[in-house]
Formats: sequence, structure tokens, C-alpha cells
Amino acid sequence: MSEPIALTREDGTPVFLDTENKHHPENATLLGFWLYLLSDLMIFACLFATYGVLGRNYAAGPSGADLFDLNLIAVATAVLLISSITYGFAMIAMQNRRKKAVIGWLALTGLLGVGFLAIEIYEFMHLIHLGAGPQRSAFLSAFFALVGTHGLHVLFGVVWLVVLCVQVNKYGLTRANTRRIACLSMFWHFLDVVWIGVFTFVYLMGVLP
Repeated sequence: MSEPIALTREDGTPVFLDTENKHHPENATLLGFWLYLLSDLMIFACLFATYGVLGRNYAAGPSGADLFDLNLIAVATAVLLISSITYGFAMIAMQNRRKKAVIGWLALTGLLGVGFLAIEIYEFMHLIHLGAGPQRSAFLSAFFALVGTHGLHVLFGVVWLVVLCVQVNKYGLTRANTRRIACLSMFWHFLDVVWIGVFTFVYLMGVLP
């Protein structure tokens, strides 16, 4: 059992710190969030593997080359990558303790996330209108599962951004809020990295003959 550490104030009064019972919730939160991201990475790895196996099983239906609009997807990719930059500005503003700037950059990031979701929903509705829904072939089932799961994560991130804006506006840049902003930063950049994989592996390779 560790002994308490004795410190001394300026007036000579001793102060004892119980190192055995001192906890660090910030470190525990960050560690737990890293573990969550690793579990999420495993989910996406399974979805990518599933798409890799089923991505050419068209069941005499349309292929990616017949369905994908790369210009539209390029716009969606640019919107999501720009949102990663705006979140970086929010982190810089947080370090400088600029509350209004943090809220502004977080709100802009959320708007870009909504724009990305709007493009993705439009793409899904267009494919379903063409008769290329997830039940059409194994290729489309794997496609909707992978891209849809990423879209759900972006939706969750947007909701989290809204909640953070409200909390920062009400309570300011407290230690808890800055920790939450840092966790969401990791989550948001993680989604960008996953989307780059989706854009390359699903869309770019999907239009190849």
C-alpha cells in the first residue's frame, strides 16, 4: 500500500495527497474512447471484407460502373474532407479559449455533415428508384450495408455536434466539454479516413470493368 505524499504550503502547513485513491477520469475517458474506435474499426473491417467478397456478384443486375456517379461522390467526399478541416479550426479555437469561435466552427462542421448526408440520401433514393435496392443483388446488399453504416455514423456525429454546441454555449469551455470535443474530433477524423477507403475501394474500383 502506497503512503500519502506530504506537501507543504507556504505557511509550513503540511498537505497530504492520497495517491492510491486518486483517479484520472480524463485518461479513463480517452482510453475508453480509443477502445470504442477500435471496435468500430473492426465493424468496418468486416463490412469491407464482405464487400470484397460480394462486390462482383451482380446477379445479372447493374454493376457499379452502371450506377455510380463519380462527380456526385467527389462532391460528397470534398464536403466531408472540408468538414475535417473546419473541425481542426474548432480545436485551435478551443486551445485559444475562444468560446464563440468554437461554437461557430462546430456548427459549420455539422452543416457540412448534413450536406454530406443529403447527398448520400439522394444517391440511395436514386438507386432505389432505378430498381437497384439492397435486395437486388449481393453486390448492392454489401454496398448499402457499408455505405449506410458509415452514413449512420456521420448522423450520430452531427447529433453529437449539436449537443456539444449547446453544452459549450451553456457551460463554456470546461474541462469536461474540452474532453468531449477532443473525443468527437477523433471520431470525426476516423469517419473521414473510413470514407476515403469507401471512395477508393467501392466507388473508384467499382467503375472499373
